[in-house]
Amino acid sequence: MKLRDTMRLSEKTLEILKNFTTINQSLFFKKGNTLRTISVMKNVLAEAEIDEHIPRDFAIYDLPQFLNTLSLYKSPDIDVSSNTSHALIKDGAQNRAKFFFSDPSVIIAPPDKEMKLPSQEVVFDLSESDLTRIMKSSAIMQLPDLSVVGGNGIVKLVVSDRKNDTSNEYSIKVGETENNFSFNFKIENIRLIPKDYRVLISSQKLAKFVNEDFKLRYFIALEPDSKYSE
Repeated sequence: MKLRDTMRLSEKTLEILKNFTTINQSLFFKKGNTLRTISVMKNVLAEAEIDEHIPRDFAIYDLPQFLNTLSLYKSPDIDVSSNTSHALIKDGAQNRAKFFFSDPSVIIAPPDKEMKLPSQEVVFDLSESDLTRIMKSSAIMQLPDLSVVGGNGIVKLVVSDRKNDTSNEYSIKVGETENNFSFNFKIENIRLIPKDYRVLISSQKLAKFVNEDFKLRYFIALEPDSKYSE
């Protein structure tokens, strides 16, 4: 076993991978230090720069099962030697597991092209506590929609059921603006690790959520009825 063919994943990287399973249960690991995933509907893309170096390209079809296998070990080394069709997971001389790679062609993976926002009409900071309140209010009140609403000088996040004229709602002020807009998301697409984020939204119906500490970036598509006016 060559050292360069092995990796040991940190708790931070494992947390990122666990989060990525909520977006897509498969993952194509690419050589380097960047993890990227995309939802089956291709409306959520996430990427993170990690401290570890991935020695080679390989695909895991059932990422939750892979992570559960790693959890059997206290501090596992993962050997992904280029001449094998599986990862060899081991912790010490006795405990070992084989986890076979998948054919990359069956994995829905992000395009190689770097994702960028076409424009940035709205920018604000979203704290971890506000994000947690938003997600909790959606679950408690059973509200499926999140809107970033600008008007009357303020930017607020509104959780509601936009198909129901008499819907309950929960809102939080997150900034100020001189413009009017309603950028709409489905709560089910907000698959963020609970952290602080800088949020950048394009009127071209795409949003970017950035966390610098974890070097995390999420690109989330807005709903078609989103509106913006200066």
